[in-house]
Amino acid sequence: MNAGTYEAYQLWATEPLTTPPRISVVIPAYNESERILPTVGAIAAHMSSRGEPWELIVADDGSKDSTVQLLNNLNLANMRVLVADKNGGKGKAVRRGVLAARGEYVLFADADQSTPIEQFDALLEPLAQGRFDIVIGSRAHLSAEATKKSSLRRLMSWGLNLIVRVFSRIDIRDTQCGFKLFRMDVARDLFSRQLMDGFSFDLELLYLAAKYKYRTLELPVEWIDAPGSKVDAKKVSIEFLRDLGKIRGNDIRGRYARPARAAATGTASTPSPIAGQNQ
Repeated sequence: MNAGTYEAYQLWATEPLTTPPRISVVIPAYNESERILPTVGAIAAHMSSRGEPWELIVADDGSKDSTVQLLNNLNLANMRVLVADKNGGKGKAVRRGVLAARGEYVLFADADQSTPIEQFDALLEPLAQGRFDIVIGSRAHLSAEATKKSSLRRLMSWGLNLIVRVFSRIDIRDTQCGFKLFRMDVARDLFSRQLMDGFSFDLELLYLAAKYKYRTLELPVEWIDAPGSKVDAKKVSIEFLRDLGKIRGNDIRGRYARPARAAATGTASTPSPIAGQNQ
């Protein structure tokens, strides 16, 4: 950390914002005591060095270890820790964080930093230019750099993504990468309608984004298969396939229908919902 970055971090860490943040970063956390501090440090250093107001929200999902205590001990002026009484699922934790955010744009990023925070800058540019409503990191993009990704994880990702592309309206190569950036009004619209609390919440959000015709861009990101992953590949695959059916069923039953006025005045004015790897 150079002197300028350190000074920017110190200001962010000790002086509460006097203006609304431009960027909100949301991290869901569940029993992350071994890696939450390095993650917060890396995110805080990079985001502070950008020279614009930002906030960090850690949405704890009922951790039973010392995650919350470690975070509270940091006493960072512009970090909020949202504590759940019990474990409710990653989707529920991210939703709580996003709906509590105050920024113009909101990023949710995984606690293991599988996608380094430095990738944020590339995602923000097309959003800030007003060309898209959502920009998501992708490990499946032809240009993406995936490091140390196990053969099992590769096979699982390829199979699940193929099924999604065939049986849903989502033309996205990687729905599950935990690095997604939203314009705040879009995020509030999508997360307030989210019904999935578990692993498949990303899939549901992108399904809704396509349904509501939000402009979504998929960009390649660096991705590292971090040690200590809590993902059970077999269990998650079964849950994912089951939830894909639930999402389609919810749509058929009208559970994702918007009020007529909202549908008529929505922020998505571009009829083409998804921009994939050719952008």
